[in-house]
Amino acid sequence: MRIDVVTIFPGYLEPLRESLPGKAIDAGIVALTVHDLRRWTHDVHRSVDDAPYGGGPGMVMTAPVWGEALDEICSNETLLVVPTPAGRLFTQTDAQRWSTEKHVVFACGRYEGIDQRVVDDAARRMRVEEVSIGDYVLPGGESAALVMIEAVVRLLPDVLGNPASHQDDSHSAGLLEGPSYTRPPSWRRLDVPDVLLSGDHAKIAAWRHEQAQRRTRERRPDLLD
Repeated sequence: MRIDVVTIFPGYLEPLRESLPGKAIDAGIVALTVHDLRRWTHDVHRSVDDAPYGGGPGMVMTAPVWGEALDEICSNETLLVVPTPAGRLFTQTDAQRWSTEKHVVFACGRYEGIDQRVVDDAARRMRVEEVSIGDYVLPGGESAALVMIEAVVRLLPDVLGNPASHQDDSHSAGLLEGPSYTRPPSWRRLDVPDVLLSGDHAKIAAWRHEQAQRRTRERRPDLLD
């Protein structure tokens, strides 16, 4: 998979060189390129923003700079992802779907966002998805891009040591994952549930499903709806 990220803060994406994404990059499973948006500016100040039409606080990232960047980086096979608090909610289903893509580009806006014409223009020649990672506002799209890239990369073949590891993840089967335990069997007067020490795989599977349902019912009843 090829992933490109466009941002005015390239250093923000350095954590992707660590942990699982870093291993995927080193193994050649993922080709990651982070681009400085200012490379496509043409003025002395390398400006990427301007005052919004109609007035209002803040600044808006300009269409010409973003247009040139996306013209160079994208093709008609690209999936362009625009992190924005005005987008629909990003889910595990999106991560699974995006993990089958060959080329994903993340356009990380700042300030009051990117001129809407950038998205509208891109949508005439490629697939575009405007998404949010939650009902809150971040200073820019970089941290959201980090979250989404990590969610996608861990689903790629040969990234996780055990390919079955993500099958029972929270949200993968519509439920939150239940509690997990390891050694020692007793710690600070808290014991591991007996069923996990029983060796009865059928009972363990049933207990885990029951715990997943209980946790989902308590914490995210909307998922059961």
